[in-house]
Amino acid sequence: MTDTKTIDAQALADRYVAVWNETDDVRRRNAIAALWVPDGQHYVGTREARGYEALEARIRGSHEKNVRDDSNWFRAASDARLLHDVVTFHWEMLPAGSDAVLATGLEFLAVDDGGRILVDYQFVPA
Repeated sequence: MTDTKTIDAQALADRYVAVWNETDDVRRRNAIAALWVPDGQHYVGTREARGYEALEARIRGSHEKNVRDDSNWFRAASDARLLHDVVTFHWEMLPAGSDAVLATGLEFLAVDDGGRILVDYQFVPA
């Protein structure tokens, strides 16, 4: 069981969204390795990524489309919660230089005892 005293849910949420905003490939790769276990999983809609290489491809694709090409950025809402071995939080996508929210989503993260992501379920409204 996860030691809830050692995991700061909001800090994890902030680190999570920072990965999706990261412009440097090496820093992004290192951040993914720090956040997920080696065989970590990510699910959104019908897409899935398993392991660092697939996670990196998924996150890079989202970054290129939403951040690099469309000039948006992601931020975690201040609602992260930890319950045993699960962290949930909402995220928002905003245009650069604005507080106008373009999209929102919910993350459901199953984490290990060290707070690293085992499984990441991303819910985006249809």
